[in-house]
Amino acid sequence: MRDQSFRGHVQNLEQQGELVHVDAETDPHENVSAIGWKTYDQFGKSTLFTNLKGFPGWRLASQVITDRKKWAIGLGVSEEDVISTLVERIKTPREPVMIDDAKDAPVKEVILTGEDADLTKLPAMWTSEEDPGPYIASGMAVIEDPETGTRNMSYHRQQILGPDRSGFLICPRHALRTYQKYQERNEPMPVAMVVGVHPAVLYAGGFTTRYGIDELSLAGGLLEDPVRLVKCETSDLEIPADAEMIIEGEILPDAMTDEGPFGEVTGGYAEEGSTEIFVVKAITHRKDPIFYGMHSGAPMTDPQSITGICVEAALYEHLSKVEGGLDLLDIRCLGVSGLMAVVIKLRPRIAGQAKTALLAALSSPYLHPKLAIAIDEDMDASDLNQVFWSLTTRVNAEQDVIKIDNTRIWSLDNASDIVPGMSPMYRIGTKVAIDATKPWSSRIEDKTRFDRAMPTNYDAVDIEDFLT
Repeated sequence: MRDQSFRGHVQNLEQQGELVHVDAETDPHENVSAIGWKTYDQFGKSTLFTNLKGFPGWRLASQVITDRKKWAIGLGVSEEDVISTLVERIKTPREPVMIDDAKDAPVKEVILTGEDADLTKLPAMWTSEEDPGPYIASGMAVIEDPETGTRNMSYHRQQILGPDRSGFLICPRHALRTYQKYQERNEPMPVAMVVGVHPAVLYAGGFTTRYGIDELSLAGGLLEDPVRLVKCETSDLEIPADAEMIIEGEILPDAMTDEGPFGEVTGGYAEEGSTEIFVVKAITHRKDPIFYGMHSGAPMTDPQSITGICVEAALYEHLSKVEGGLDLLDIRCLGVSGLMAVVIKLRPRIAGQAKTALLAALSSPYLHPKLAIAIDEDMDASDLNQVFWSLTTRVNAEQDVIKIDNTRIWSLDNASDIVPGMSPMYRIGTKVAIDATKPWSSRIEDKTRFDRAMPTNYDAVDIEDFLT
């Protein structure tokens, strides 16, 4: 069985030259966020902090899956094969397996209960300037439907409010449906927060599928091995045995707390509001734990990469069914857009096909994109210089820009209106599709006025042959 750990991925990043050590003393409440963000922004590297002020025995890793190269390392494939690998492997889920002896679960090496289970002793980062305090942003909640026993796993930010409690933001998706069932019973909902796992599990936690699908079985498909599980200390919930840390607790059925603002995945701030309350019951972790210090806020960060690559894989699968299958060459959900723009690179076979692809992209399994751009096969979807060039030289706005008003918009899009009488989780606004492919007439007439004027023999020249 292959390694399923977070630390294994961190070690692989280091072996591939994708990680730097910070051994000088740093403070998760003062400068860890800035150091980790700048390290990736300027050098494209992940960071491992080994000397955390006030948190002896802990290390902290950040920006560990922020681009396709790091995903490729995690999945053991080439960068070019990341999306197709995700799409194919997730079609063959593997049911998790329980390990026979909890002593074989690294996450059980240290077990803390009572006053020892203290959130303030965890090196959670004070991430963005206007955040009210430290957050745990990397936790994935494992919960179970009280009627069916169906397991669900999803990300939930936690503002630390004290030693034994935090906020717990629940978006209107699968976890909310489950929580409402506990509310109807006036019972707290048992929760196990998973922090620090293999990229396959990180991906599964962000993947949107139909209600009732076990994300841990999807993670098994991505790993090509079943995820090893172990039972919690304070509930019957089953959690990844190779995780760095588990925070066990429950969500109160009838209590709320003030929360936020928080630097979110959009790159801006989620509005100040209220969330449910998580009460800690136990914390278990490895003897030499690595805290997953997930950044959120200004791009690029891991949350944008996790959700972005989930959007890309879902769109790849979604568009493969449109018009019997498009000649789809690449999809990019732009983290720099706060996940609200997607670029679709395709080879249109007939007039109007690019617009069909755009409309499908804006009505996909994810609400995030409100801007979709189609580009031709001669453009690089990952190069914003080329995307912007297409927008200015191949677009006739009268013919190629489509606005769709009064449609559901992602809840974190602060520029769109809140549905009257609803919370900020429910918004309505305008989606835009831009066909930046060459006009169909130019393809028929074989004209060059929409081609980029590239240097002579551009494709044949290897610049390294001429540099010393």
